[in-house]
Amino acid sequence: MLRIAVQSKGRLYEETMNLLQESGISLSLSKRTLLIQAGNFPLEVLFLRDDDIPQSVAGGVADIGIVGENEYVERAEDAEIIKRLGFSKCRISLAIPKAEQYDGPQWFNGKKIATSYPGILNTWLKQNHIAADIHVITGSVEISPGIGLADAIFDIVSSGSTLISNNLKEVEVVMKSEALLIGNKGISAEKKSILDELLFRFDSVKAAQGKKYIMMNVPNDNLDTVLKELPGIKSPTVMPLAQQGWSSVHTVLDEKQFWEIIGKLKAAGAEGLLVLPIEKMIL
Repeated sequence: MLRIAVQSKGRLYEETMNLLQESGISLSLSKRTLLIQAGNFPLEVLFLRDDDIPQSVAGGVADIGIVGENEYVERAEDAEIIKRLGFSKCRISLAIPKAEQYDGPQWFNGKKIATSYPGILNTWLKQNHIAADIHVITGSVEISPGIGLADAIFDIVSSGSTLISNNLKEVEVVMKSEALLIGNKGISAEKKSILDELLFRFDSVKAAQGKKYIMMNVPNDNLDTVLKELPGIKSPTVMPLAQQGWSSVHTVLDEKQFWEIIGKLKAAGAEGLLVLPIEKMIL
């Protein structure tokens, strides 16, 4: 049985649960407990605070964990990064009151900075030869300048709306963060086999994201023109139709290119285009 530690609440929790569900992992979440066993896969899910996950994985309480890169770097525990998951992206930035004139990193010399990430901040301050007072707090870091607790903050930024509502402006991006799958370095061969299957499922879910399955009818005289417009993963599938002189063309398109490509396909003679979502894709 493989044990995975995940965040017990918040955006990372929601996106992690979505990934497990899309990967075919059945979990009963109606009654929240600390530890839940999957009904159809040899996996246990351990719910923890995000800042406890790196230590739990490094110490062997959990075999693997999904955690924000910011927490992984801050805690500096002896666990390895298995995979970057590409969701829950944010940045860890320094912000100051909007009214302040900012002329570069040296502005922070002699200032008091409120943060929940003293380790990452201290490294940045040393790299930039800045002497500042780090004030460690948990909770609503962004209110610190407004109540006179600090001159600036160092915190997670996603959309930036929280900074705006607290009359702050982002001036330095210190690091970018995303969800990581981390693992214990001493995982057994048996558990490694389960992990490999889980990674295979994760990869299949990720490969399908942002992709559409396209089917269309094309006159045979126009096939070459239509096929040149298709940037599919591999060679598209071409099948003859019952109506003589026509073929059915199937392929996969990136959603970002969708409307541009569809217009070109219609101009090239494609008809009856059918667009379908893709749940999983095995490459």
